[in-house]
Amino acid sequence: MHIEKCNIALYISHMEKTNWIGFDLGGTKMLALAFDEKFKEIGRSRRKTKASEGMKAGLCRIVETIEETLTEAKVSKESIAGIGIGVPGPLDHREGVIIDAPNLGWKDMPLKKTLAKAFGCDVVVVNDVDAGVYGEYSFGAAQGAHCALGVFPGTGIGAGCVYRGQLIQGSVNSCMELGHIPVLPEGPICGCGKRGCLEAVASRLAISAAVAAEAFRGHGPTILRECGTDISNIRSKALAQSIAAGEKAVEDIVRQAARWLGRGVATAMNLFAPDIVVLGGGLVEAMPELYIEEVKKSATAIAMPAYAGMVRFTKAKLGDDATAMGAAAWARAEVRSVS
Repeated sequence: MHIEKCNIALYISHMEKTNWIGFDLGGTKMLALAFDEKFKEIGRSRRKTKASEGMKAGLCRIVETIEETLTEAKVSKESIAGIGIGVPGPLDHREGVIIDAPNLGWKDMPLKKTLAKAFGCDVVVVNDVDAGVYGEYSFGAAQGAHCALGVFPGTGIGAGCVYRGQLIQGSVNSCMELGHIPVLPEGPICGCGKRGCLEAVASRLAISAAVAAEAFRGHGPTILRECGTDISNIRSKALAQSIAAGEKAVEDIVRQAARWLGRGVATAMNLFAPDIVVLGGGLVEAMPELYIEEVKKSATAIAMPAYAGMVRFTKAKLGDDATAMGAAAWARAEVRSVS
């Protein structure tokens, strides 16, 4: 009788774990979302990351942000079935450790161990771009896809792929480093130290550097007036405003970068034969028609014809919530696959 009561208690305890947490750890902000058993959002909390305060303080902020979300959702720690957290930089997703996050300055960060201890539930750590793509597959622009490729040009170029419901990952690390495939032999030096990577010619950083030079030459008066020639100030919105003002030199640079991006997408199309390519990130959000037009035109011209004719190009739908939503959904998939 005692054993039977214990089993019933354990069964009830398991059944009560119906909520999921998704977390997006970014360089400047962190976002936590809480979901019920039907994956309806029931709470959220957003904070500045404040990476300069150090890794230990960062771990505390992550825990506190999740606790705030639970308070808003009016649920207890005991109700959490799992936490999914999307993170930047190289990581060991098996052990749940951020190996090195350059934009944060944090190394060997034991996320999984810390959060599991704080909340007593399963924790899944995933690359932030992978999480965003899985979010689009689960809830956004790529629902129902057999193979979904997500590409997000920004300061760098992030990409991820969902094949038959599974994220493509390495055994330990994330993969799909589309931004570091070589597209221009002896081209510009990339942040990774190699030459001619896609990121070196198609990222917002590359675009901003070229635009700054044109603005200095007098070919981008809107950029010069609003941003000067500091590339850190030349962001996606400013580029879109310049193009809207009819500044052809700026438009040519952006379109060329989008065509380079299409070359990278074509390589992935030949490898994975996706039925949908989802484009997102700041550049695409600011100039969706331009980016989708140029990427599609370039990619379909270069990819094998059989693959080019079967893919649809579209804009991401979930915006800033994509990574947190996808991280929670991936945590649910991973936890249920082993339960």
